[in-house]
Parts: sequence; structure tokens; C-alpha cells
Amino acid sequence: MPAFYLIVIALGAFYLGYRFYSRYLAEKVYALDPKFQTPAHSMRDGVDFVPTNKSILLGHHFTSVAGAAPIVGPAIAVYWGWLPALTWVVLGTVFAAGVHDFGSIVVSARNRGQNIGTLSGKVVTARASTLFLLIIFFLLTLVNAVFGVVMAILFQSHPGAVIPALVVIPIAIFIGQWAYRQGRAILIPSLIGLLILYASIPVGQAFPIHVDGLADLIGLSNRTTWIVLIFAYTWIASRLPVWILLQPRDYINGQQLIVALVVIFLGVLVGWDHIAAPAVNGNIAADSPHWFPYLFITIACGAISGFHCMVASGTTSKQLDNETDARYVGYGGALGEGALALAAILACTAGLGASSDWAAAYSDYGAASGGALGHFVTGTGHFVANLGIPASLGATFAVVVVVTFAGTTMDTGVRLQRYILQEIGELAGFKALVGRVNLLTTLAVLIPLGLALVPGGEDAGGKGFAFGHLWTLFGTTNQLTAGLALSVIGVWVMARNRNPLAALIPLVFLLFMTTWALLQNIGDFFTKGDWLLLALDAAIFVLAAWLVVEAFTAFNRERQRIRNGGAAERS
Repeated sequence: MPAFYLIVIALGAFYLGYRFYSRYLAEKVYALDPKFQTPAHSMRDGVDFVPTNKSILLGHHFTSVAGAAPIVGPAIAVYWGWLPALTWVVLGTVFAAGVHDFGSIVVSARNRGQNIGTLSGKVVTARASTLFLLIIFFLLTLVNAVFGVVMAILFQSHPGAVIPALVVIPIAIFIGQWAYRQGRAILIPSLIGLLILYASIPVGQAFPIHVDGLADLIGLSNRTTWIVLIFAYTWIASRLPVWILLQPRDYINGQQLIVALVVIFLGVLVGWDHIAAPAVNGNIAADSPHWFPYLFITIACGAISGFHCMVASGTTSKQLDNETDARYVGYGGALGEGALALAAILACTAGLGASSDWAAAYSDYGAASGGALGHFVTGTGHFVANLGIPASLGATFAVVVVVTFAGTTMDTGVRLQRYILQEIGELAGFKALVGRVNLLTTLAVLIPLGLALVPGGEDAGGKGFAFGHLWTLFGTTNQLTAGLALSVIGVWVMARNRNPLAALIPLVFLLFMTTWALLQNIGDFFTKGDWLLLALDAAIFVLAAWLVVEAFTAFNRERQRIRNGGAAERS
């Protein structure tokens, strides 16, 4: 089957979703008000609360939520066949991710830019707020640890990508100064910056950066050295005002997304590549997990992801210029990530060669998870080669895209973790944490750094830690958070006497699949004697069960209010 057919089907569904379903959400479910004063204006501080052009904000939001996850998840999930992966990406994006991301921005903006964890205390119960903050804390720790390891793996295996990844930093700082200090248009300089970035790719290949000497000097492994350097950079980046580096770099990355998708889709068209993977894989290894329910936690970003509510309510809502921009940024960002997931599916099903090549690459689940990034890089290099560009340059281009996205996500993730730590400190009465930005940032960096450096992380060539030990736990926690965010959104909508089904349907589906996967993980970790992961998984399950009860109580409370003719909330 020609791979280009999948592009037409998926992008057609995304267009219809934005054209019709997002309009329904904007008008009937969230009731957007263009006259509402957003926190970016009412609480403007020039650091976190900054009114931002919706196109720039879309770039920030998308690149912050994307990272490597919408690439890695689909690259693993095609092990079960391209049809289940594509179906979940399309339906999940249109009917779950769009509702979740869009709604998280709106609810947060309507509540002074507070994050979803804090809002659960107002919308659900006070107990839910504390529990939700703990789950979010754990999720952000996993996100930052996993993405730090991902970047280290790519820098270690593709040292030619280091210089391009570094070049984007001064380019973004210059653009930030140009746009925000001098008030000039950002489009032309950002395009020039993008050209400079791509011109640096052959330079990076000619002068690859290795850290072997530094690693020997300080007595660490190559990958561990990269992890430490990456987290040190993240500490510095997360302390800068958003307009200096985060926003302009996100705008460049948003343009990178467009370039990457055009290159991949055009490469598929020019090469007229065919899908080499089966629609449904009938040769699943006996020790591999079944796609039901694991497909729905393996592909999180790219279908629906709880991390998005952290970005949407943690940073995006604080930069929303007009409430009506939430549709463009929230739902549009979800579609962009769905398109990236589609590109990953194509690279890993049509870019690896013949059916025999695909079968060798995806011989079992371990090969699929351990080699996910490599499969995407190889497939993208093949599509670039269809356009007459050397495959090696195409592979480096793919690495640069993943690394720059992952770096932005870590920057945003550490900022969010800083907010969460302060809120936990306030709830627990730890006055030493309140207002101590440097201390909070240091803790937000050291905690995931410690997890990324847990002994045993070097197995499977440095890949097993991120994709074997952590990915399943990351996926369940991520989707659980998405389900809980949907419960906050659903109760908020219901409290205003509007139809909450748009949030309730994906909520019930996600909680069912995630709970099922958590229970299966508990049994799997117990059988293997993996006590650390067993304890973590069991703790998450207990918190999840408690929060589900709290959410049900809140929905029932609103149902009783409606039956009794109680007044709807208006804010």
C-alpha cells in the first residue's frame, strides 16, 4: 500500500476535526469570550506572564509538548502493526488531545493561570489537589529524566548533531532581542536563523563533538557525561525570562516542524514508498505485551498526553493574548503533534526498506522499544534521500529536530516542576521553598537527574533505561494525568450547565485503559522481581484510584446541583 495514502487520510481527518469539532468546542463547550482579560494582561510581569502573538505561542506550546515522545511512542507502537497505531493517533488527536489541550488552556486562563493540579482543589476537592500535585510531580520527573536520556543517546550516537543543536541557542537569543527589545517582526529573522541552523548540519558532520576526554577526566561514562551537561544547561535555560530563549527558540522549532513534515511527506510522495509493515502484526512474540491496552499508553504524545495539561496550564495560559487564541494554540497544537506522530509512523513502516527489513528491525518488542529512535532517524534519512540529499545529512537533520524539541520540553518541564515544588512547599508548610527560585530550580533539576543516573541505565547500549524500564511507567502516568485533567475540565464545564460529554467520553476510555495497564504492570514487575518499579507503579495506582473516587464525587455533586435547579458558575 502506498504510504502517501496514509498522509491523505490522516491530514484530511485533522482538517475536518479543526474545521468542525474545534469550533463546536469553542462555541458550545468552552464558550470562548474575546472580551475576557487573560492573565497575560491582568498579571503581566514580563517574565512568565507575557501577552504573546498566537503564532509564536503555538510554536512554544507545540515544541514544549512535543519533545521526542510523539516520535518514540509511534515508533514503538508500529510493532503491533501500522493500522492500530494510525487509528489511535487520528482518533485520539481529534477527539481526545484537542479537547484536553484546548480545555486545559481555557480552564487555567479562567483561573489566573493556575495549573491543573491546583485547579483540581477548586473544581474537585482539596484532597484531590494534593494528590494531583504528587502525580504531576512524578510525571514531570519522568518526563525530564526520559528526555535527558534521549538527548544523551542521540548526542552519543550522532555527534555530528551537537554543533547544530548549539547553534540554535545564539540564534534564538538574537531573535528574542530583535522581537521583544526592539519590537520588530520575527518572521524574516527566524527564517534566516533556520537557514543558518540547517547550514550548520554539514559543519557538524565535518566537526563532530565528542566528550570522551571530559568523561575520562571526571571519571564518568560518555552517556552520563552528556546527561550531566544537558541538565546543567537546562538549569541555566529555565532561569531565563521566556522571551530571551524559550519563546524565540520555540518559534524556530515550530518552523522546523513544518520543514520536517514537508520533507518527510514530500519524500514519501517523490519516492512513492510503500508500507512494509503489516496492517496488524500477526507474529507477536510470546513475551511481548499485547496491543490492548498497551497501545494506548505507548502512544501518548501524538494521541493524548497528560504532560500537555502541564504545559497548557503551566506556561501557555500565562502567555495567552486573547481567549479565542486558545482554539488555535490548543487544538492546533494537538493536530501538529498528531502530524508528527504520523511522520514517525511513516518513517518506521515505509522508510526501513522491504518487509524483510522491517521484520528484522521489529523482531520483538525489545527491538522495537530499544531501537525506536534509530528507526525514525533511518527512515527519515531514506525519505530525504528520495529528494536527492545524502541520507547521512537527512539522518542528522532528524536528530537535530528531535534534540531541539526535547531540549525545549526539558526547559519547560523544569519551569513547571519549579512551580509544582513551590505549591507542594506551600501546602506542606515548607517556608524555606517558597519564593526561593534558585533552590527550587536546583531541586527541579537534581531530582530527574538522579533518576536518569540510576544504576543500570547503561543496559541495552544505553537505550534500555529510557525505553525499557521507564517508558511503560512514563506512559501509564502520562495517560493517567490526562484522564484526571479531563475530569477537571469536565466538572468545570458541567458546573456551567454545559454538556461535558466531549471530556467525559475520552476520560472514561483513558482511565479504563490506564488502570488496566497499571494492574498488568504490577503483575509483570512482581513476576520479574523489579521491586523499585513495582513500588512506584503501585503508588501511582493507589493515587489514581483515590483521585477517580474524588472526581466521581465531584461529577455526582454537579449532577445533583443541576437536578435541584442550582445556579451555574460563570467565571
